[in-house]
Amino acid sequence: MDEKIKYELEFPITSSPQLLYQYISTPSGLSEWFADNVNSRGEFFTFIWDDSEEKARMSSKKTGEKVKFRWVDEENNDSEYYFELRILVDEITKDVSLMVVDFAEQQDVAESKQLWENQVSDLKHVLGSV
Repeated sequence: MDEKIKYELEFPITSSPQLLYQYISTPSGLSEWFADNVNSRGEFFTFIWDDSEEKARMSSKKTGEKVKFRWVDEENNDSEYYFELRILVDEITKDVSLMVVDFAEQQDVAESKQLWENQVSDLKHVLGSV
C-alpha cells in the first residue's frame, strides 16, 4: 500500500462551536452529513456509506473543540491513519471554522479534498450556515 500523506483543510462555518461540536462528535450528528449511517459502541464508531463500511475508534476528544477518529482493522487494531475535526474560533472576530486533518495517497489527495468539501457543504446545509 502506498504511503499516505497528511493534509489539512479549513472551512469557515456560521455556527456556534457548541452546536457544531454535536455534529462532529455524535453518531446522530455525523450521520446527518458525514456518512449515510453512523453507529457507535463505546469508543468505536462504524461509518456506513452505500455498501461500504469503515470502523474507527474515537482516539481523543476535547469537548467543544475537537474529535479524532483513528481507523481500525477487523480486530479493532489501530491503523496509523486518522481524521481529526477541530473547531477553531478566532479570538477577535469570533468567526468559527472547521479544520479537517486527513490522509490520502498522493494520487487521491485532490479527490479526497473534494469529498471533504462536499461533505462540509452538506454540514453547512444541516446547520443552516449556507
